[in-house]
Amino acid sequence: MRKPKPYNIPDEHIIKVPRFKEEAGFYASAKSSALMSRILAKNNKADVMLRKALWHHGYRYRAYSKKLVGNPDIIFPKYRIAIFVDGDFWHGYDWEQKKKKISTNKNYWIPKIERNMQRDLEVTQTLISQGWRVIRFWEHEVKKSFEGCVGEALVALKSIV
Repeated sequence: MRKPKPYNIPDEHIIKVPRFKEEAGFYASAKSSALMSRILAKNNKADVMLRKALWHHGYRYRAYSKKLVGNPDIIFPKYRIAIFVDGDFWHGYDWEQKKKKISTNKNYWIPKIERNMQRDLEVTQTLISQGWRVIRFWEHEVKKSFEGCVGEALVALKSIV
């Protein structure tokens, strides 16, 4: 039996994502399949850069804790801070513009990304209600304005000490 999610939202409000199967009319070329298989869910460049910088500043963390809702990328249990580094495509950065550019398998990708965005909001609200401070960075923010992201995390950590 599947364990229920820790956040409760009515079923009629959950975005339904169809299964990605050829029978359902979805397909992936060999090239796109190869590209997608190389995408890392954990330990990607942005996550590792941020973790190393915070460790260098003397803050010890846990990575990808399954004890918390949403499996945050970095948690500081002592400070009750959870940090997520959201991939731009997977979590819907500039979604209204990007949604228009999806050309293949629209019936799958649009609900998939919108459900991810909905889940991100639910996870954030749940963690806040449990007394956690949630910080979310976009992957491109960590890569392009790295010092600003590290600074924001450090300000949050120092404000609790």
